[in-house]
Amino acid sequence: MNKTVNVTIRIEKELKEEAEQLFSSLGMNLTTAINVFLRQAVRNNGIPFDISANIKRPSKPQTKNDDLDDLEDLFQ
Repeated sequence: MNKTVNVTIRIEKELKEEAEQLFSSLGMNLTTAINVFLRQAVRNNGIPFDISANIKRPSKPQTKNDDLDDLEDLFQ
């Protein structure tokens, strides 16, 4: 049987709420999502996604319609 430990982290309240909502829509809670992240990090021997300071940020908040427009452009 696997033994578990408690881990305490500090995150912004709004970030936690948004993350919980996202992960809930994916059928998991925050603890499960963090475990998935940690397992992937161990499996990949590093952070399981690219981290870059050269990220272009959109000049305006992106909406779902923007994604659809981008998708439509692919088929034209």
